[in-house]
Amino acid sequence: MLHTGLGIVHEEGVVMLWRGVTPAIYRHVVYSGIRIVTYETLRDKIFKKEPDGSFPIWKSAMSGVISGALAQFFASPTDLIKVQIQMEGRRRLLGKPPRVHGTWDAFTKIVNKGGLKGLWKGSVPNVQRAALVNLGDLTTYDSVKRFLLTHTSLTDNHFTHILCSACAGLVAATMGTPADVVKTRIMNQPTDSKGYGLVYKSSIDCLVKTVENEGLFALYKGFLPVWIRMAPWSLTFWLSFEQIRSMLGATSF
Repeated sequence: MLHTGLGIVHEEGVVMLWRGVTPAIYRHVVYSGIRIVTYETLRDKIFKKEPDGSFPIWKSAMSGVISGALAQFFASPTDLIKVQIQMEGRRRLLGKPPRVHGTWDAFTKIVNKGGLKGLWKGSVPNVQRAALVNLGDLTTYDSVKRFLLTHTSLTDNHFTHILCSACAGLVAATMGTPADVVKTRIMNQPTDSKGYGLVYKSSIDCLVKTVENEGLFALYKGFLPVWIRMAPWSLTFWLSFEQIRSMLGATSF
């Protein structure tokens, strides 16, 4: 991972480490907003907590999967644009002409080539990954927090939030990495004139071929950078989110 990062800096410059940041921001505005609102709605109004205030793990898991899948479905176009923009640096180094020149250019070219449905290319593995990641993130954070507040002397403060976010980031990375591998391979594979993949027919096909050709541990290629990315993100998000709720007078998550 460090070697890759240094290679990008050496060949393309430090700024290129943030290539694709604009669609990434767009994605999180949509993705994070929908997943949190959906999870809380499911927890508080649909599945509902037990009379003692607890929320069974199976209900929490279902809420995490549903909220993650729904959020990613609506955020998939921005994810596709981000991946395409991030691939342009390598094409330039190989002397190939760039396919896209920015977020809006990528958006219009995708729509012109495949119509609006082209914006959802790779949406199935995207949604599957998000469902698993949020099963790990939302479910773990919520469950660990309730456990700590109920069975230990810890109070609802920054230290508790840090512990919960650390657990959430680790579980999310563990559950999401295999789906991340599948998602990336499907989104980056060449396609025919109709937009169908030439290497993998579906996410299941990609999963099976990866395990058959490279072994089970191939599904965890890139686990370390995924965890390193998710850990600070989880910490930053949950601490900020809890603090903002407190400042606005809302109850904690």
